[in-house]
Amino acid sequence: MSEIMKNIEKSKVLLLKDEVAYQPGQIVSKTLVQNDAVSITLFAFDKDEEISTHESGGDAMVLCLDGVGKITIDGVEYILRAGESIVMPARHPHAVYAQEQYKMLLTVVF
Repeated sequence: MSEIMKNIEKSKVLLLKDEVAYQPGQIVSKTLVQNDAVSITLFAFDKDEEISTHESGGDAMVLCLDGVGKITIDGVEYILRAGESIVMPARHPHAVYAQEQYKMLLTVVF
C-alpha cells in the first residue's frame, strides 16, 4: 500500500505555513493527501492572486495560516486572518482571493 500522506515530513513538529513558499505573481500549491475521501492541500497566494468562482463535490474547510484572504461563498464575502477558518459547503459557488500574501490549508472531505 502506498503512503496516504506525502510531500511532508512525518514525526516532526512543523509550522505548516513554512511548508509552502510565496512566489511572485503565482499561487503555489503542495498536495499532502489526495484520494476519493479527502484532499489536503497547502496554498501560498501572492497578493491579488485568486482562484475564481467554482464548486466542489465535498465540503471544503479553509484554515488561514498567514496573511489575509477573502473567501466568497454564494456571493457573500468573508475575511480570514491567521488562525481563522471557514467551511465552504459542497456544491455551493465559492472563490478565494489574496488581499495580501496569503497561505492556507485546504481540507476537502468528499
